[in-house]
Parts: sequence; C-alpha cells; structure tokens
Amino acid sequence: MPFADFTVWKYLSSIVDILLVWYVIYKLINVIRGTKAVQLLKGILVILLVRVVSEYLGLKTLSWMMQQAINWGFLAIIIIFQPELRRALEQLGRGRFFSRSGSPDDDDPEKTIAAIIKATDYMAKRRIGALISIEKETGMSDYIETGIPLDSKISSELLINIFIPNTPLHDGAVIIQKNNVSAAACYLPLSESPFISKELGTRHRAALGISEVTDSITVVVSEETGGISLTKNGELHRDLNTDEFKELLSSELLVNTKVKQASSARWNWRGKKNG
Repeated sequence: MPFADFTVWKYLSSIVDILLVWYVIYKLINVIRGTKAVQLLKGILVILLVRVVSEYLGLKTLSWMMQQAINWGFLAIIIIFQPELRRALEQLGRGRFFSRSGSPDDDDPEKTIAAIIKATDYMAKRRIGALISIEKETGMSDYIETGIPLDSKISSELLINIFIPNTPLHDGAVIIQKNNVSAAACYLPLSESPFISKELGTRHRAALGISEVTDSITVVVSEETGGISLTKNGELHRDLNTDEFKELLSSELLVNTKVKQASSARWNWRGKKNG
C-alpha cells in the first residue's frame, strides 16, 4: 500500500510539473508577443530544424556548425532578448506575470483608417507636422516604451490634438497598436540609407527607419510642404493626394484584416459543423 501511494504521488507530481512548465512557457510567449523577439524565436527554430535534418542526412559539416550555434545560443539569447527578459522580470516583480491576459482585440480597421485620413488631411492643409506608425505583425513594444503611454481609442480629434505645435506630445511619433493609440512622443530609429534625399527631414528618416526593421505602416505629414507620405518595407511613397493615400492605406490595413477574418470565420464554421 505505501508503494502504491508513492507511485500515485509520483504520477501526480509529474502531471503538476508538466502543467506548471506549460503555463510558464505560455506566459513567456505572451511576454515576447508583440516584440521583435518573435522573429528571432522563429530563427532559432529554423536552426534547430536544420540541425536535426543535417544529422539525419549525414551532413557532418553543416551539423557541426548548427551544433556550435546551439552550444553558444544560450549566451546569444541573453544578449539578443535582453529587453524582453527585463520586461518579464519587471512583470514578475509587479505580480503581473501570472495575471490573466488582456481582453480580446477590438478589430475595427475601417475606423482606424478613417481617423488617420481625416487627421492627416486636416494637418496637411495647415502644415502641421505629424508622424504616425501603425503596428502590423512585427511588434513595436520596444518603441512604445520610449514614449508616453496613452492606450486610448483612436479618433481624428485625438491625433490632431497630439501634433498641435508647442504641445507636450507633438515631438515624436504616435504608435497605433490593435487599433488603439498606444503611445505618443515615441522615438523611432532613423534610417542610415545614403540614398535618402537631402531635402527630407527627421520625420521622413524616422518613418523609413522603422519600416526597415518592422513591417509597420508609417504616415508622415511634412511641416514644410504639408505633403503626405507613407513608408512600408523600406519604401517611401511621397506627396500622395487624398485618394492615393486612402487607397494605399486601405490596401495595407483593410485587405489583410479581411483575409484574417475570413480565415477565422471558416474555422469557426467548421467547428460548429463538426460539433
């Protein structure tokens, strides 16, 4: 009987151990979600996959190289993931690491597009400089932390008020995350490309810089000319009129969202059908 009790306790402790490890991994994924660490994590998974395949096919040199990358990977992870690790430790210290996740995203891209178009049109006519970056798949949490947190529902009035000259938040970028204004007065990395026109100022360089390291869409309103520009994937689209700007912005934000919603709808329909 004591031996049986010991076996049952061993099984229970193993189950609890697995569940706790799973929960910690789940919370760690939530911490790095919305940051550049997601893409780096995919790269690590590719290295592991190449290591297994090369070992199976007998590619000794490639297998040795991947093994060296894995051996030194722990130190590299600490260096590369330093901001994410710091954020996780801060959340652990505040008691937020084991708290419940936030509410579901309020996906309303049409409202976001309408607010941005109305605000940029107003600011362009009055030559009010603006810099608005919209997060897509690549997280921008690192850049959000450099600004003043707002976490506000998006509206054209809010965007206009932020960029009014001589106000506390007008200098820097506004970052829109999940159709909300997450932060203002954010610092974005400046592009170091030598092919940028000398007549472009800091806002355009920052818009190009963030488009080179993320897949975000960034809108610029020139303070000198009132021209509207848009950057994506390291490309700069300058001096757009209202129709061109609306079409380009909608193609980048609205179409991708509709595809995701259609995929989600098909999944839900299949689930109901099978249920």
